[in-house]
Amino acid sequence: MPSDIYVRHLRNAGKEVLFVCGTDEHGVPITLKAKKQGVTPQDVVDVNYKIISESLDKWGIDFDNFSRTTKPIHHETARDFFKTLYDKGVFIEEVTEQFYDEESNQFLADRYLTGECPNCGKDGAYGDQCESCGRTLSPSELINPKSALTGNVPIRKATTNWFLPLDTLQTDFLNDWVASKKDVWKAHVYGQCMSWLNDGLKPRAMTRDLDWGVPVPIDGVEGKVMYVWFDAPIGYISATKEIREDWKDWWQNEETELTHFLGKDNIVFHTIIFPAMLKAHGDFNLPTYVPANEFLNLEGQKLSTSRNHAVWLHEYLEDFPGKEDELRYVLTSIMPESKDSDFSWADYQARVNNELVAILGNWVNRVMVLTHKYFEGVVPSNENQADYDMLATANQSVENIYNLVQQFKFRDALSELMSIARLGNKYLQDTAPWHAIKEENGEQRVREILNVSLQLLALFSKTCSAFLPHTSVKLKEMLNLKESGLMAGQQVNKASLLFDKIEDEDILKQKEKLENQAKDNAVAPAIEPIKPTITFDDFSKLDFRVGTIIEAQKVPKADKLLQLLVDIGLEKRTILSGIAEHFQPEDLIGKQAVVVTNLAPRKMRGVESNGMLLMAENTEGKLVFVEPVGGIEPGSIVR
Repeated sequence: MPSDIYVRHLRNAGKEVLFVCGTDEHGVPITLKAKKQGVTPQDVVDVNYKIISESLDKWGIDFDNFSRTTKPIHHETARDFFKTLYDKGVFIEEVTEQFYDEESNQFLADRYLTGECPNCGKDGAYGDQCESCGRTLSPSELINPKSALTGNVPIRKATTNWFLPLDTLQTDFLNDWVASKKDVWKAHVYGQCMSWLNDGLKPRAMTRDLDWGVPVPIDGVEGKVMYVWFDAPIGYISATKEIREDWKDWWQNEETELTHFLGKDNIVFHTIIFPAMLKAHGDFNLPTYVPANEFLNLEGQKLSTSRNHAVWLHEYLEDFPGKEDELRYVLTSIMPESKDSDFSWADYQARVNNELVAILGNWVNRVMVLTHKYFEGVVPSNENQADYDMLATANQSVENIYNLVQQFKFRDALSELMSIARLGNKYLQDTAPWHAIKEENGEQRVREILNVSLQLLALFSKTCSAFLPHTSVKLKEMLNLKESGLMAGQQVNKASLLFDKIEDEDILKQKEKLENQAKDNAVAPAIEPIKPTITFDDFSKLDFRVGTIIEAQKVPKADKLLQLLVDIGLEKRTILSGIAEHFQPEDLIGKQAVVVTNLAPRKMRGVESNGMLLMAENTEGKLVFVEPVGGIEPGSIVR
């Protein structure tokens, strides 16, 4: 939706724009779902492509091409791209030991592996990324990795793959290029890039041992496909080639600006890996803007398609027919442009009823009804141009909207748009044409008032098209608006209702649906099995001591981590603990805990952690301190 707003805005400003997107259909989760459902991966993507493309079209996302990465033109484009890099000697060919599941008899790609995140400590991280903290990972970094196919502990087995030398590209290109974007990109996008660069990039495998994906175009090589994040962004190029013979003008012309819209979990792929690929190829433009958003949560919890904690667009369109713009409005007003935000059904109801219905809808209805009541639906003249300062104020808002959208500040732009509706409402209330009509020369005054009101409405109908395209069409039809504008003496149509109030029962149904989805998707909590037997000598190597927390604070840019200073008697230790979701720092001061004191130090987020707190975790993932009863001196040994 942000990209659609931006594209519509640019087109309204007379810019030449190409708007492409598509479904990335080679992801490992697709193969996992296919195995679970007993169908082919192609079956899975075919069903979902139809649902997604039809829903986005109905919602009003105005793509030039919404393609898919299973199309032959994409396979051809991706293979040509890979072959160019291969022929240029860009890739590093290496034999490495990769995780292998003996029971399923296959190598485990990134998403076939789960384990504990080395950054935040959360279990359930994937081999390429932790969805809890957003950190990009490699499979070898996972702690206690398991196969997502069987749950088994995998072995390592030798295999040959081709790596993109990100370390070399960092030195030769990426450091300077990302630095040049400091004042161009959003702060969190630039900051995330610098975090990866400061940690130092490493070569990353661009091939996988799988049978689902774009086959690697190297003679004699079989059973290998391209890494999904190698072929997926090339989908933007193939989607352009699919519809434009002049596709090179869009991708290889220095005057063209490339803008990527995405969520923050995909920043690294669009700001480091894809630009590195484009630079290594040598023929393509690099991204100008990457206005990535933060995460949008749902009813206070993280959106999760795997847990079915989500509002599915195609279901919304069925449950709320004709209310496409209501959803666009609410999502724009809470867009997570610089920090995470939350969608709730109660807030949805309040914004629709109190803003769209009470402000915008009310203003439109009053102007149209009064025009028909006093002038039989004919636009009255305003020969003295009385109150045209109102139009000047509104035009300043239009200019502000343009500048804000150019800066990707869609929330502020929407607020500025609604200021025009508020201005129109206040103008009507202040001038009160229903009273003015009774005064001497009242008809002339009402002509002036309604002329200005209708001109404001015409201006609004054009300006809102980027944000509320369906509403814009309805308004223009109501006004009988022509390209030349709204002229005195022109007939306008009868008022029609733009928005209906959202009733309490509608919201209750949606909340119940979410609850039922959670119940249907819930898995009976299972107690983890007891680990293999160890000897007393193994146990005696661990040093458990009572510690008292004397300082606690959140770790910057790490949602899950707390930095603690713990008194263990002999000394005070800095310990990082992934418990920020469960405890507030101020609540931990003075709390006692059992500390494992002889673990090897581990550096996370630039801070060295020297120990680990002992916690109990129930089947629902809630953490509780293993806390000495009655208080005991720090440093006391736990045996």
